[in-house]
Amino acid sequence: MIYDSDNIDHNWTQLRADLMKRFGKKPDMNAILFLIGIQELGMGIREFTKEEKQDLMHIATCRVFSLSGFYEFTGRDEEGWPHFKAVKPIPFANLKEQEKMLKWHVIEYFNRADEIEKP
Repeated sequence: MIYDSDNIDHNWTQLRADLMKRFGKKPDMNAILFLIGIQELGMGIREFTKEEKQDLMHIATCRVFSLSGFYEFTGRDEEGWPHFKAVKPIPFANLKEQEKMLKWHVIEYFNRADEIEKP
């Protein structure tokens, strides 16, 4: 996949501004992944332990990368937490390229939010 840096940077800035309007703070990547994780968990907002917060960010990462077929939803556990399996390896990239790839997937997640099937 080729990611257009200028377009990604513009869309990333716009996404963060939109989220700032909704939540009152301009979120960084970790906060955005946390929000996606809460959305994908589907149990509403509550207090989460440190480990649960890490799990939510992992769920978010798997979910956004599932848009490109890197992960696949496998089901929910007995507590209702979603689980994913790796389907194909994410291409090796330097840190800057990894960040660009993650931003693109997060932007795509929000752009396609209405059409993404909830597990």
